[in-house]
Amino acid sequence: MIPKLLRELPNFRRYWTGQTVSLFGDQVSLIAVPLVAVLALHAGPAEMGYLTASILAPNLLFALHLGAWIDRRGRRRQAMIAADIGRGLLLATIPAAYALGVLTFAQLLIVGFLIGTLSVVFAVAQPTLFTAIVPREHFVEANQLLHGSRAFSYVSGLSVGGILVQLLTAPLAVLADALSYGVSALYLRRVEAVEPPTEPPAPGQLVAGARFIARTPVLWAGLVSVATINLFNFGFQALFVLYVTRELEVTPAALGIVMGSAAVGGLLGSFATGPAVKRLGLGPTLVLGTFLFTAPLLLVPLAGGPHLLVLALLFLSEFLSGFGVMLLDIAAGTIHQAIVPDRLRSRVAGAHMLVNNGVRPIGSLLGGALGAVLGLRPTLWLVTAGALLGVLLLLPSPVPRLRELPETAE
Repeated sequence: MIPKLLRELPNFRRYWTGQTVSLFGDQVSLIAVPLVAVLALHAGPAEMGYLTASILAPNLLFALHLGAWIDRRGRRRQAMIAADIGRGLLLATIPAAYALGVLTFAQLLIVGFLIGTLSVVFAVAQPTLFTAIVPREHFVEANQLLHGSRAFSYVSGLSVGGILVQLLTAPLAVLADALSYGVSALYLRRVEAVEPPTEPPAPGQLVAGARFIARTPVLWAGLVSVATINLFNFGFQALFVLYVTRELEVTPAALGIVMGSAAVGGLLGSFATGPAVKRLGLGPTLVLGTFLFTAPLLLVPLAGGPHLLVLALLFLSEFLSGFGVMLLDIAAGTIHQAIVPDRLRSRVAGAHMLVNNGVRPIGSLLGGALGAVLGLRPTLWLVTAGALLGVLLLLPSPVPRLRELPETAE
């Protein structure tokens, strides 16, 4: 049965359809591009780190500037279409160069950096387009559908990506994501939206989004909380695979099932968020999501004893964490969409990305360094406890008392 929102809001249906296809393609690239580096170019650990950094670096370098540029320029939908077309063409250069025998690791780094930059353009333009095509009273439902697509892509996209790599080779599998960006661009072209007016250039525009977050207690508390969680969570992720395979002796096949449980939890979490918001309120749902995202990770360093018990604890940890992150993401996204004024949306998104995404590589480096000094299990205890600090930081803020959609702030 087609959800009511997709039947009644054709512009959102077109937007959602394009994003669903693109998210699925992204999961294919998530496995295919690293395999291009490993299998076709024989990259080592250092090169893989450089490749990841090349994709993440634009968040730190350009998020503030691109947010200010998009708010000043307007035409967000056109910017998103251009970003989709650009990312598709860039990805298409990988199989083309491979077929010609001229593919190099330097090309992968350049493509990764440019795709990361265009992804920032898309991300900072997206909030304004979303609020232009979705009425306020449907924010939660629309976010459920978008995040549900994301969770479904986690469940199936990596598996399909692995099959495509096996059948077509990694470089050719990348074409699936390139084509998905083309589909997204085509659907975005069919979206009709009246965007808010832009502002003329003025002093202080670059940091206006950061100032708005700092002056809005709900947004400030949410950013500090999620940045703290991500700092420690990426330290956890840096060690997770190494720990469960080396010290808990989990096989790759079992590890795949364990990690897939997070995607299943996320899919169920996307369905549960709407009822949770109606029953508990928006803020309490966000707090519950942060707790369920972080607390179950304590089961990983706790795991021990019979092998089946170890697998059960790991499965439960990933499943509950995946469930919680969907409650967190949907509630937090809805609060942002409701409270941020149209003229500042891209700048607020850029400032938020700068902090929230900027702590991630720091967390990974921190986790690796602590793991080398303290050992894997003690470090996992430390970083999972640190992530719970993000939950505690929310409690004295206005977030737990936020029941309904907040009014737009100025």
